[in-house]
Amino acid sequence: MNPHFEKIAQYIKTHCQADDYTLNINLSDSHETRFAQNRVTQHIAGANMEIGLEVAFEGKTGSCSVNQSDEASLAYLLKTAQDIARLNRPDPEFMPSLGAQQLPEVQNSDPATRNLEPAKMVEIVQDSIDRAKAFGAAVSGMTEKHYTERFMATKHGFTGYDDGTEFGHSMTLKKDEVETKVSYEAKDFAGFDLEREFAQLLSQAESLKTMKDFDPCQIAVILRPSALEELLWFMGWMMNRRQSDEGFTPFTGQLGQPFFGEKFTWRSTLLQPNLKASPFDREGVVSRELSWVENGVLKNMPTNRFWAKEKNAEALSVFNVHIHGGQATEEEMMALVPRGLIINRFWYIRTVDAKAGELTGMTRDGVLYFENGKVQNAVNNLRFNEIPHLATRRILALGPERLASAYSSIPTMLIDGFTFVDKTTF
Repeated sequence: MNPHFEKIAQYIKTHCQADDYTLNINLSDSHETRFAQNRVTQHIAGANMEIGLEVAFEGKTGSCSVNQSDEASLAYLLKTAQDIARLNRPDPEFMPSLGAQQLPEVQNSDPATRNLEPAKMVEIVQDSIDRAKAFGAAVSGMTEKHYTERFMATKHGFTGYDDGTEFGHSMTLKKDEVETKVSYEAKDFAGFDLEREFAQLLSQAESLKTMKDFDPCQIAVILRPSALEELLWFMGWMMNRRQSDEGFTPFTGQLGQPFFGEKFTWRSTLLQPNLKASPFDREGVVSRELSWVENGVLKNMPTNRFWAKEKNAEALSVFNVHIHGGQATEEEMMALVPRGLIINRFWYIRTVDAKAGELTGMTRDGVLYFENGKVQNAVNNLRFNEIPHLATRRILALGPERLASAYSSIPTMLIDGFTFVDKTTF
């Protein structure tokens, strides 16, 4: 526990006049080295702190935040939050703060990553640039490390603390008309292998050299983990219990039903040591092993404390994403269908129909066409319109899970009949 946080908490506890309060402190220390066109362009470094306080007088709430912890700033924080609360109308959805909780033990911080020197980060960037030059290409991207501390305390006795690290390195390689990207993100630096990442980058670039025009259609796709992660985050945001109970999402009335494909299982877990997992959420709800979807059956949905009380349900939050995988390789997936596309990433995803769960978006960083079990050529980027939960009913094969980010472990997935509706010129 950071002793400085305890001093701040003691000041609030001593001086707060409100019936209730929740104190949140977030501290971050980040280093980001950006590079573009084979040269370092920027290094940003520094610590930030945000102290947020929400208070309540008989259900009337007020909040304020500051970024300094001297006594004058804390007095301002307290007075402003309390003045706002006294002037406010009662909040009909006000929930008293939680008391003491038994929090799970998690290990989100890696000392080696926290102590990673900027000189080492610049060395990684220079190595990336040297490799790109040797290939006759230009590389752009960012290497970054972050250390965070999070503290929460309430008037009723809740105290929670969590610290974590993240290391990331992304590279976009451009040579002639070919442009493609790889990225690595994890809570520890030790798993990073630049040679492996660059080999993947070159493999993608080589595969994209022969580009042919491809018209939109319904076709089988192999979604690599980064593409699948981007799609599932959007679907996950729709899986809100309240919005569903009020009829605004496709998940209305589907709890306990086989609403997804039976090959699809989605959990949040504290048991995967390579995944970050916050021990508590912003309301103080304790993280635990959770199945959101189990073999296609919708088991749970994220629910805040107010709605959980209204529905006599349990408050739940998504704290990481663990999608169960299989053993199929991409070669084995390509052999399962006559033809298809391999998708590296999606971007610019937007909602078309929230009630139906329909999304639209575009491919990026390289699309490959395969036929008769082999990659034939690259194709232009395409726009898709798809309903992700329906797409899980068309899963044909799953590859092994791997880190797509510090918070997600996701497999490669072969999905039949994915819908593309347009093609792009960029």
